Amino acid sequence: MCPAMRPDEDDVPLDGMSGDELFSGRDGYTYSDYIILPGHITFDAQDVTLDTYVTRKVKLHLPFVSSPMDTVTESQMAIHMALYGGLGIIHCNNTMEEQCAEVRKVKRFENGFILDPFCLPPTATLAEVDAIKHKHGFSGVPITDSGKLGGKLLGFVATRDHDFVKDRSTVVKEVMTQQLVTAPEGCSLEQANKILTDSKKGKLPVVNKSGELVALISRRDLRKNRDYPHASKGASKRLLVGASIHTRPEDKTRVAMLVEAGVDVVVIDSSQGNSRYQEEMVKHIKATHPDVQVVGGNVVCVSQAKNLIAWGVDALRIGMGSGSICTTQEVMAVGRPQATAVYHVCKYARKHGVPCWADGGISNVGKISKALACGASAVMMGSMLAGTDEAPGEYFYKDGVRLKTYRGMGSIDAMSKGTSADRYFSTDAAVRVAQGVSGAVADKGSLKRYLPYLSTGFCPSLPGMGL
Repeated sequence: MCPAMRPDEDDVPLDGMSGDELFSGRDGYTYSDYIILPGHITFDAQDVTLDTYVTRKVKLHLPFVSSPMDTVTESQMAIHMALYGGLGIIHCNNTMEEQCAEVRKVKRFENGFILDPFCLPPTATLAEVDAIKHKHGFSGVPITDSGKLGGKLLGFVATRDHDFVKDRSTVVKEVMTQQLVTAPEGCSLEQANKILTDSKKGKLPVVNKSGELVALISRRDLRKNRDYPHASKGASKRLLVGASIHTRPEDKTRVAMLVEAGVDVVVIDSSQGNSRYQEEMVKHIKATHPDVQVVGGNVVCVSQAKNLIAWGVDALRIGMGSGSICTTQEVMAVGRPQATAVYHVCKYARKHGVPCWADGGISNVGKISKALACGASAVMMGSMLAGTDEAPGEYFYKDGVRLKTYRGMGSIDAMSKGTSADRYFSTDAAVRVAQGVSGAVADKGSLKRYLPYLSTGFCPSLPGMGL
């Protein structure tokens, strides 16, 4: 495939084919079936801007999205994807409560104004403070007369107040700090941050004229703002997070609970998105939760994309049986080679202002570049991220190699665990036919090193293509 196809002034024929020429036939191509010819370099790799819209309204600094698989994305993966400018989609192969708890962990991780801090009454014990720290990771707790947000602020308990108190039945009013530095309600985030910095405190309560607690600001969040300047955040300055759902009637309840938990993007997780079930779900979400961005799919054909766009989706997920542990194409005899699918669907969706995610077939940096060159706004990665520290599961050793479990959501293991059978329309089947397999992937270390490697690695290929 050649990025520039016009003959020069001397009418010298150029090598290769354009994208239209390559993909216009009836043949199908995967990313491994072609290579992009070099173009004329007119800019440096450091000049590459990776900002992209992954839905009609959500813009990211990195075109990376983690797959909603139970061996890939829970809260730790979603947090680190967002910190580095990407987006994590928390899987739904669990209960509604468990999924919402993972979403809340992401939304609580980094905040501007923390609008729902954990509070305690003055009669609470240090054991209750310990429980909050153990369960949620917060060591500082505001003390109000009601024990809730909106109560009159009486004090604050931090680790230094009780670190050496052996009796954990001690009530907090005996150890709490009562002389507090506070910010007034209505101040801007910048003003509050300055008060926090000048006071050299770890937490800054925000109170109204009646002395009632209305919000909280954390110094730790200031450090995160400094260390992760390109983090994906919403209008409330909280990290962005997505979550997957299926198309069964009870998933409407799941959506409502996810919205209450603070989810920003809902991905309708189906192996074949062009169905009346997805139509009903898309229209329901857009009617009842208009502020939530809806990603439809999966699709591989323009005819599928046309329907989903008409139903109102904010982005499309492209791929059917192209993942390394997905066997849909072999078992169900449906699908399409991924590069061809991405090219044609993206070309159509672009006319309607709908971003597309290339989902599947991404196994190295070069294939990220090819997916984006085919028109994708972002790549969704499963196996690429499954072996990292932030992926769910424990490491194990086999033949001296450190591994983590990785399985397709159409595998018998995944369908037996939770709700993933819904994705393959197999919930009520007497005999379930696997459309995925289970396996293992090698240890890739932490996303803190891996994501910068991926983003830096594919930048040089873009000027090399002449894009």
